[in-house]
Amino acid sequence: MVDHKVYRASTFAPVNIAVIKYWGKRDASLNLPTNSSLSVTLSQSDLRTHTTASCSALYTRDELILNGSTQDISGARTQACLSELRSLRTALETSDSSLPKLAQLHLKIVSVNNFPTAAGLASSAAGFAALVRAIADLYALPASPVELSRIARQGSGSACRSLFGGYVAWEMGSADDGSDSVAVEVAPASHWPDMKAVILVASADKKDVSSTSGMQATVKTSSLFKERVEIVVPQRMSKMRAAVQERDFESFAELTMRDSNSFHACCLDTEPPIFYMNDTSRAAVRVVDAINEAAGKKVAAYTFDAGPNAVVYYQEKDEALVAGVFGNILEEKEGWQGERGQKVQSSQVPKGVEVATEKLKTGVSRVILTGVGEGPIKTDEMLVGEKGETL
Repeated sequence: MVDHKVYRASTFAPVNIAVIKYWGKRDASLNLPTNSSLSVTLSQSDLRTHTTASCSALYTRDELILNGSTQDISGARTQACLSELRSLRTALETSDSSLPKLAQLHLKIVSVNNFPTAAGLASSAAGFAALVRAIADLYALPASPVELSRIARQGSGSACRSLFGGYVAWEMGSADDGSDSVAVEVAPASHWPDMKAVILVASADKKDVSSTSGMQATVKTSSLFKERVEIVVPQRMSKMRAAVQERDFESFAELTMRDSNSFHACCLDTEPPIFYMNDTSRAAVRVVDAINEAAGKKVAAYTFDAGPNAVVYYQEKDEALVAGVFGNILEEKEGWQGERGQKVQSSQVPKGVEVATEKLKTGVSRVILTGVGEGPIKTDEMLVGEKGETL
């Protein structure tokens, strides 16, 4: 008799925003990076992917539904993740014949983001981390987050960092097979819990140049790239680890902003040049510089991934000095109306940034207030019903 039971597991997974950037692959098929990177995992109450993984004899094919739309999962990256997870489950079933044969069943994966997809907000990182973690839970795999990060890396490089909370390093590794290219925890969220961020969403449109194609072009054509990966990033990685361990925000801010600038300089040095930042992005830089100058020290740190959205880090004690200024400028935008936003005390805008202020008012569509948070969280909230239907 065929078992028609629908097996399910569900997880929430976070976004992470790198402060030392990953850009460039030494092996595209395995998603092996040309340099190590370090990120801050953001709170899932503000930015997260919710994924339910299910399997059943009722299903006739593997299926992935993201934000209500069926996705193509025939690509090598997704298949690599599914294959490795199934292999681990098969090994379990071989060692214990009493286990149900889940590895042989088709998968139905349903995923929902609470933030714009493909707009420079690390949607693929949270997405693949959630997919891998949910299937690992479905298969009851004993794999550690480090081992799962190796699998998630093959789907989306930065996804490996979203298998952990707090402050996370992705070690580039040196093995040809990628076995040592994994994420590791630098410090838990509890080590430096007052790290906050305000995200200025400059555009929710899909990027003109994807991260994958942008990286390939930079590696091939940028004259700045070689020095970045061989000299600049290794030095910054060790300094950033120390800044996190010592909770040294001024060093953290200096390194974060310099590395963001270095990354985008390499993009501009690519042939043809890649423009991820726009006028709104540059206006945010000007305002952050003015905030720091007015404070007499670095109390804010901007960073930009492969997109125009500004992520501005600050410490909770400096919220009025940083988020309060953006609250003054962008008070009409979505994001300040909730309980979290209403707690931010408005601060006077520094002088000399009138042009930048106007650009922010016209170019920012919404703000997201968040902070450092935890890694993936298992949940009983399912997106697939007991009969296999999408909820």
